[in-house]
Amino acid sequence: MSTQNNAANPSNAPDPNSKSAAKKEAKRLEALAKKATKLPKQAAEAVTSGEKKKSEKAVEKASKKEEEEPFVNTTPRGEKKDLSKPMASGYNPIAVESAWYDWWEKEGFFAPSLTTDGDVRPEGSFVVAFPPPNVTGSLHIGHGLTVAIQDALIRWNRMHGKTTLWSVVEKRLYKSTGKTRHDLGREKFLEQVLEWKNDYQERITKQMKRLGGSFDWSRVAFTMNKTLSAAVVETFCRLSEEGIIYRANRLVNWCVQLNTTLSNLEVDQKKVEGRTLLNVPGYDIKEKFEFGVITSFAYHIENTDEKIIVATTRPETMLGDTAVAVHPDDPRYKHLHGKVAIHPFIPDRRIPIVTDAIAVDMEFGTGAVKITPAHDPNDYDVGIRHNLEFINILNDDGTLNENAGRFKGLKRFHARNAVVEALKAIGDYVETKDNPMNIPVCSKSGDVVEPVMKPQWWVNCKPLAEEAIKRTKASEVRIAPKASENEWYRWLEGIQDWCISRQLWWGHRVPAYFVNVEGEVQDRIDDKNWVVGRTVEEAAERAKLVARGKPFTLEQDEDVLDTWFSSGLWPFSTQGWPAQTEDLARFYPTSLLETGWDILFFWVARMVMLGIRLTNKVPFEDVYCHAMIRDAHGRKMSKSLGNVIDPLDVIQGISLEDLHKKLSEGNLDEKEIAKAKAGQKKDFPKGIPQCGTDALRFALCAYTSGGRDINLEILRVEGYRKFCNKLWNATKFAMLKFEEGWVPELSHQPTGKESLAERWILHKLNIAVSDLNKQLADRSFLAATGTVYNFWLYELCDVFIEAMKPMTDEKASLETRRSAQNTLYTCLDFGLRLLHPFMPFVTEELWQRLPRRPGDNTPSIMVSSFPVHNPDFVYLDAERDFDTVFAAIKAVRSLAAQYNLQTNIQAIILSTSQNEHGMLASQAPTIGALSKGCKSANVVADSTEVPTGCGSVVLSPTATVFVLVKGLVDLDAEITKCEKKLNLANLNAEKIRKLKAQPGYEQNIPADVRASNDEKLSTYEAETSNLQESIGMFKRLK
Repeated sequence: MSTQNNAANPSNAPDPNSKSAAKKEAKRLEALAKKATKLPKQAAEAVTSGEKKKSEKAVEKASKKEEEEPFVNTTPRGEKKDLSKPMASGYNPIAVESAWYDWWEKEGFFAPSLTTDGDVRPEGSFVVAFPPPNVTGSLHIGHGLTVAIQDALIRWNRMHGKTTLWSVVEKRLYKSTGKTRHDLGREKFLEQVLEWKNDYQERITKQMKRLGGSFDWSRVAFTMNKTLSAAVVETFCRLSEEGIIYRANRLVNWCVQLNTTLSNLEVDQKKVEGRTLLNVPGYDIKEKFEFGVITSFAYHIENTDEKIIVATTRPETMLGDTAVAVHPDDPRYKHLHGKVAIHPFIPDRRIPIVTDAIAVDMEFGTGAVKITPAHDPNDYDVGIRHNLEFINILNDDGTLNENAGRFKGLKRFHARNAVVEALKAIGDYVETKDNPMNIPVCSKSGDVVEPVMKPQWWVNCKPLAEEAIKRTKASEVRIAPKASENEWYRWLEGIQDWCISRQLWWGHRVPAYFVNVEGEVQDRIDDKNWVVGRTVEEAAERAKLVARGKPFTLEQDEDVLDTWFSSGLWPFSTQGWPAQTEDLARFYPTSLLETGWDILFFWVARMVMLGIRLTNKVPFEDVYCHAMIRDAHGRKMSKSLGNVIDPLDVIQGISLEDLHKKLSEGNLDEKEIAKAKAGQKKDFPKGIPQCGTDALRFALCAYTSGGRDINLEILRVEGYRKFCNKLWNATKFAMLKFEEGWVPELSHQPTGKESLAERWILHKLNIAVSDLNKQLADRSFLAATGTVYNFWLYELCDVFIEAMKPMTDEKASLETRRSAQNTLYTCLDFGLRLLHPFMPFVTEELWQRLPRRPGDNTPSIMVSSFPVHNPDFVYLDAERDFDTVFAAIKAVRSLAAQYNLQTNIQAIILSTSQNEHGMLASQAPTIGALSKGCKSANVVADSTEVPTGCGSVVLSPTATVFVLVKGLVDLDAEITKCEKKLNLANLNAEKIRKLKAQPGYEQNIPADVRASNDEKLSTYEAETSNLQESIGMFKRLK
């Protein structure tokens, strides 16, 4: 039953069920919907591109909501929304999006749908693991993009009847409170972190639900829970036993600010072109240090008056120098081979001159290179080759240790300045020059990373990467887009070993134990003194072999494992691995890994390598890398720029003042806050408008085209909110065509009695269905959103809803009206289903208001069947004929605009083809209905039936459209226009005649090209004849 007839009626209001009231309401809604749906194409494009044009303003004004009471959600949590009241006059995203999510979750729609035997459905499965939200308290717009894309695919596959599972893991998160872990102690620190995790994870969960993500929340797994922790321990022990994980004292990336090691992937390279002064975390904000320069100084050769000049970008590291390298073939230094230099600040340090053809380029600088094996990756290799001493000069807190001599206790960058000044004081300083360079920066803290020697646990990645390359080339896993696939191979082929130790307390503690043998002095670096164990008992048994019968104690490694080590196990650890569970059999391997290209190597490659090694299966069939979201100016989003966007602010809207307030919640200093406020004021002078979840999701998908960057414009998101308003008003108006108690036919299959307009819209619907299914299968989200947008706006709203008006008025027969109603219902039903993966809330709200076919008890649009290609909806003839009708309509509109006619338009269509004439005559009411201001539309077969005083447009050799302009226009101006058109038509016709007259035309030109030329010539000749008649007609009217 139509919902608008069940409205509650206040006692002092007219009876809404009365015939007169219903007619008035119908007229009001018809006028409103007509203005909302008959948007000219160029205005619609302006909406989608975010441009403010006059046409858009007109539409916005026309579709503006009537004053209503502020929305209050009265639906009990988990209950289905009551839709018995009439639809609101306009779309309100807050009202529309309320209550549905809780009901979906309570009804169990998010859980995998299995057969009665507990198996995956015969349609197949679609399983996705959500990427780890690497955040400190809330999701950003990039996570919104991930949810939009993944949920669209999950909903689409669910509607195709597949068993779907979208799992989410709560990653271990920690946000500093200002106190270090050492201030609190390990036990208190872990308690505090768990408190923080519970608080912020709840906030993140709410955001994910607000974004409409249909996650199976019953399966949420926390990365530190018993099952996932057991998987981490099993992996570490198994790979250690296989020799893939090993312990070694090697050079690592050290972040002083976080006091932990970093993998290479966690280090960004900040490029400077020359001398640059920069702040460094951990120092006074007023202090700036010099980067982008290279400093030269001299070492004195022992027992001689000679010096050897070296250069460095980090002068403080000379305190750890243990050699100077020269090229063995460099004639300048052959006499110094085997000699020793003296360290100027550490008198007992003798520095050998070594020859190394790998490390030294004779043509660069002085051809002599200082070697600091414990603090430089290249020097580390030299140290290994020449068995040099590795001297560490740095404490974990970034101060210099006792190996730095008199500089002990200085912070590293203070020491840099002090060393340069000391070199100047003794006359060994040479010069400082600009030097373009990359500065290694911690991606988390922004601190300058230091290479230092640390005994750590490492993964030998080479054999894992070789297998991953092999499986990828065998198409067991497919990477898209192509650019990401190329990067995938490049990274795996050049892979380095992975340091998995982290000097933190929050995380999976390394399941390795140092064996303290009583009475023995042991090297903690040597992995022979370490054992691994799944349990302390297993470790103790293994330790007995190390102790060789002597008493011993076990000391577990204080470090934890890199978070990406546990994340790399998610596709199978979340299904119960290492236990062979039913879920593991059902849902592994997964179907798709969709993520940003920026964590392709952090996460995706490691999942593939570990998945193959531990399960002998690739963890997913496809990898799709989406773009990085930037602001409207193409800048990376940064808190200091004020351009970071919280998806909830786009959904709910936020004032500029409140945007400013949020800046103070972070850790920006006053200068950065002022800069960020200026950026916000420039980009969002009126704040961010309320757009709603559906508009945001649709916009993010529409932006996704396979490129690497998305420049997000909020105005474009707001444009899709207006599109939601059009859906609302068009559906509301369309439902007025269903009288009270109307029930659609049992089947959507055509009866064979459909009109031309009905067959055309069903054909267009079928094209949209086929295109959309293919585009989603191909992950072509830009094309997919365009397909469904164009169907709704330009075909259903702009054309069919207008064209069907004559079929549903009082003059139409019952059979005609009934057919039009059923076709409209099919388009609304299927159209909403097509939109649902992108816009889950508004489509559910509107779909629930539609009447149901007999026997259809489908509870929700999200578990309805997604439309598929229907051969019975293929109407190629109808498409061709209605295209002719629509060409006539556009011609009438064009002529009316050309002559500035807005009302009482009289259109005449001349058709000299018998079949075409009959078809056009049957569509005269449609032509009149779709031509704004048209008083009459007549189809004639002979030019004598065309009244004098008409402007015209030739559609084809057999069809011309006329509009009566006699007495309404400037005749001289129209004659001039016609003469210009006539000259152009004659010119075009003559070109084709000359082409046809060329020797060998019939033999050398393909038949299809000749046929096309013939048709063009006929059209130009018909246009010439028509224009000559028009000129004569206008002259006779003078």
